[in-house]
This record gives sequence, C-alpha cells and structure tokens, in this order.
Amino acid sequence: VAASSEMQQIMTLIQQVAQNDSTVLIEGESGTGKELMAKYIHHTGQRAGGPFVAINCGALPENLLESELFGQEKGAFAESSMKKIGKFELANKGTIFLDEIGDMSLKSQSKILRVLQEHQFQRVGGSRTLSIDVRVIASSNKDLEKEIEKGTFREDIYYRLNVIPIEVPPLRNRVEDIPQLMEIFFDECDKQNRSKKKVVTQNVLD
Repeated sequence: VAASSEMQQIMTLIQQVAQNDSTVLIEGESGTGKELMAKYIHHTGQRAGGPFVAINCGALPENLLESELFGQEKGAFAESSMKKIGKFELANKGTIFLDEIGDMSLKSQSKILRVLQEHQFQRVGGSRTLSIDVRVIASSNKDLEKEIEKGTFREDIYYRLNVIPIEVPPLRNRVEDIPQLMEIFFDECDKQNRSKKKVVTQNVLD
C-alpha cells in the first residue's frame, strides 16, 4: 500500500485489470516492482487458481529462450535426450509474465506474435500444434515506443501487448511513499526476527 496519489491510482487500476483477462504491459525502471504488480494481478484475478510463470526474456541467449518459452521435443538438438515443457505450456489456465520483453531479439519477437494472436505454438523440433489458455503480462524497463523507432522492437507485438498499459514511477518521484514503505519493511523484519516493533524517528526520515 502506498501513500502517494499516483500509486493509489495505479493500485486502483491494477485492481480493475485483475478482474478481466486483457493483456497488460507494465513499464518502469528496474527495481520499481513490476513483477510484484504482475503477481498481484494474477493472484487477485480470475486465474488465481492457475499457475503464475515468470521468465526473464533478457537473461537467456536467443537459442535457449525459444526452448524455454515453447519447450522442445526429444532429439530436437543433438544434446537433447528428453522432452521439455516450456513456460507457455506450464502457464496454461494461468498467467505468464514476460519480464523485460524489450530485451528479446526480433527473431524471438516474431515467434511470440503467433502465440499472442492465436494462442498456439509448436515445441522446438516438434510438428504438433498446441493450444493454450493463458493470460500474458509483459514488462519492460525500456521505452518500447523508442525501441520501435530504433527498429529493435516490433510495432505489431507492442500493440498486442499494450492493451492495458501501466507505467510505474521510480521511488525518487514519489518520496512521500517512503515513510509507509519503511513501516512495512520494519514490520516484516520484526516478524521474521520476532523482535519488538521499531519506530522510525523523524530525523531518520529526514
């Protein structure tokens, strides 16, 4: 819970978003809590009983990202001796969170587009088309409209993802939230350490 009116507006928006199944794009700098918001949307929404599956699209090289997202059949690569279930399949009936989608290559973006349009895909090395029922929430710490201008992000995917945009401001732009956040963090620390409740003095806040 945050004190600033801007964060209250964002929380009101994500509470509304949680009650429908639209695709959501959360933009904001690293560390602004984009994944926490995605989890909140999932766990308070219609898909709360299903899985929440997250993948950092910028943390894996392109050749591994495809098999992570879509899975692979046995023998798809020389070194693959087992069938692998991908993140989209694991998220069926739930939510997949595509974190830092702005770091994904254009080739990988084109393969994501079919899933967004048709909710279908094939495992790497497979020929069978699989259908899924999954909500997509994506995030980026980059300005995707600028990435489109630079030619590093596909415009068609952007509009597929940007059905409901949420812009998360950094803490330096909402310093009025700091006292309440500190209180929350101290309460969590006290519970973990079974210690007495701590009080933050005004000097510390200043």
